[in-house]
Amino acid sequence: MTTVRVPYHRTHWNVEIPDENLVGILESKVNEFIPNLTEEEIVKKALDNPIGSPKLEELVVGKKDMVIITSDHTRPVPSKITMPILLERIRSVNPEIDIKILIATGYHRGSTREELIDKFGVEIVNNEKIIMHDSRDKESLIKLGTLPSGGELWLNKLVQETELLIAEGFIEPHFFAGFSGGRKSILPGIAGAETVLANHCSEFIASEYARTGILDKNPLHIDMLYAAKKANLAFILNVVINGDKKIINAFAGDSEKAHLAGCDFLEDIAKVDKADADIVVTTNGGYPLDQNVYQSVKGMTAAEATCKEDGVIIMISACNDGHGGQSFYDNLANASGPEEVLDRVLKIPRNETVPDQWEFQILARILSKFTVILVTDMYEPEKIKAMHMEHAYTFEEALEKAFEMKGRDAKVVVIPDGVSVIVR
Repeated sequence: MTTVRVPYHRTHWNVEIPDENLVGILESKVNEFIPNLTEEEIVKKALDNPIGSPKLEELVVGKKDMVIITSDHTRPVPSKITMPILLERIRSVNPEIDIKILIATGYHRGSTREELIDKFGVEIVNNEKIIMHDSRDKESLIKLGTLPSGGELWLNKLVQETELLIAEGFIEPHFFAGFSGGRKSILPGIAGAETVLANHCSEFIASEYARTGILDKNPLHIDMLYAAKKANLAFILNVVINGDKKIINAFAGDSEKAHLAGCDFLEDIAKVDKADADIVVTTNGGYPLDQNVYQSVKGMTAAEATCKEDGVIIMISACNDGHGGQSFYDNLANASGPEEVLDRVLKIPRNETVPDQWEFQILARILSKFTVILVTDMYEPEKIKAMHMEHAYTFEEALEKAFEMKGRDAKVVVIPDGVSVIVR
């Protein structure tokens, strides 16, 4: 037996695969990359050496106010480290500047106070001005033109009301935007609902370029770059983290150039060669990304890239927060199967995209080719089955089910962290 350690919620599981079945363990090299600096030193070094931009301290001189965009509770941005450093540097040269922290919820729900404390620590939550973006609150939005795709660009009006707009975030492989980070702080981060929907239309999601690790010709990425420029995103701090959510590198400076440098670094260590398998075991990297089924689709796409058609994907994900979106759940549960979902969604015009459409479209694409067994002891099995997936409480139960479907000699691949790899 080979034992593989995989993340689950806030802990880890040891899963065992018979040696005669195991044909590969696909892992990013992020966990092998050992920096010679502490996490704080990595961040400070990046800020001291911005890419394509003056230093942050130079940008804030003479400004009366500024906005720092940061991710919400669904993203493992290590803000307990990055935000204090940003605030200290800003106030060291401009102690009177008015700073607002804008939570980029995108199309998600707002973060709770407890989730904000978990993200920032109680001191920042109690003492800083934190504003929760609401993509559906039209009064808080302003129209800034038309996206290359033709959709209207609505952003949080703070982008025009502030003198300086910066963002912090992290870079990871992204299952349809290519990579997270950079321009995604703006779109979908602080965009209006109709802008997010237009950008995430079925036509774009179906594009062969809207895949993990691809930016060139990616239609969603093109829209996102345009939105960042229109918002005047002046500076970013993006980090790369390992499987333990520790910072291993950081990139600061121009929102496009610094982001591309980070993507290039990550691609070098995250790319893995596919290994054809009948059964693929994957995860969503543990908390906070495995809180719901919606987010767990990301980890499934890594398995999709290496699983033989008609194979089985074993998705280990806590889903303690449920399905993650009512539209996501309803569009799957109310359909006879994934084929019906795909047939319907591909007929929806770009400007009529419905909430969560991109996520149920991708899950339906996966379910049309593979059987998915979702492993969790924190979410109702009947709801998982209603979304056309199988359920198992334990990994052992799931693997037994998979062997029953594919035979005792089935070839197995394990992807310990499905959101951290680029499978080619």
